[in-house]
Amino acid sequence: MAANSILTIILNFRTPAMTLRSAEAALEEMEDLPGEVLIIDNGSGDGSFEALRAGATARGWLDSGHLRIEASPVNGGFGAGMNIGFCARLSDGSRPDFYYLLNSDAFPEQDCIRRLRDFLLSAPGAGLAGSYVHGEDGTPHCTLFRFPTIASEFEGAARTGVISRLLKHAIVPLEIPYDAQQVDWTAGASMMIRREVIEAIGGFDETFFLYFEETELCHRAARAGWRTHYIPHSTVAHVGSASTGMKTWARTPEFWLDSRLHYFTQTHGPIYAIGATLARLLGGAVYGLRRLTSGKPRADAPHFHRDLLRHHFKRLLRPLPAPNPARPFASDPVLEEHKS
Repeated sequence: MAANSILTIILNFRTPAMTLRSAEAALEEMEDLPGEVLIIDNGSGDGSFEALRAGATARGWLDSGHLRIEASPVNGGFGAGMNIGFCARLSDGSRPDFYYLLNSDAFPEQDCIRRLRDFLLSAPGAGLAGSYVHGEDGTPHCTLFRFPTIASEFEGAARTGVISRLLKHAIVPLEIPYDAQQVDWTAGASMMIRREVIEAIGGFDETFFLYFEETELCHRAARAGWRTHYIPHSTVAHVGSASTGMKTWARTPEFWLDSRLHYFTQTHGPIYAIGATLARLLGGAVYGLRRLTSGKPRADAPHFHRDLLRHHFKRLLRPLPAPNPARPFASDPVLEEHKS
């Protein structure tokens, strides 16, 4: 494979039609770039793999040599699925120079992928780069952030102007810039990573099922000396929450609470994690008083703070398993093709 090759990885979970649409956009953007598109069905178990194969076959993609579809036997979450992709080689047996992570409900626009790659080529210390993401109606989605801290947990939960002004240095979402900017972390909806970063720090921590996994990966990369950047002229349209159903949660799911707690524990230690939870509860109490006195709307899922406290106590008694050891990313591919 030519130099500066890219493996685009799209993870599907029960959204085959959306994934095929994402793959079509990726293939168009990869047409003049060295590399391939890899779709991984993440243990959907609902016929998604067969639907993906049928759709790709009907479009002639599987004969092109530019797209492959593989199946994971289980759904280990976003990070575990992407780690399968990190272990894969290109069809000619070579390793890609870059991995491009693309959500199954995201659609790269003109030169999106090229601009991420070219930026990383021009900035030797940059290891990860993310795109400007907008909704299909053009609404900007914030995908550039500071790392979460105790201060940010309090500020974000309090939702109070004077507190936000005092703690403006801790606010996690950043303003969307016009030019490329170094950030703490960027969302994995459209993210490019140098192969050397994955070889140096390992892939995603598979203890995370969903949420916070790219935050922790960028944190680990930063500790190893790799920078993360936000590239606003690389643009992607994004539906959002197509697989997770986040917008319709009636209660905050256990996996989100696990991921949040695991992030703080892994990056700062268990005592800091306790402080982060207490800060979140205190900030929530501040906002609760505002709701009582000024009729502010509900901002969290029902029973969120009770669930947060109960969950933390539960994990003090029954901690999550230790992080999975890094996969052998220099080894042969571990993808298992599903036989229909």
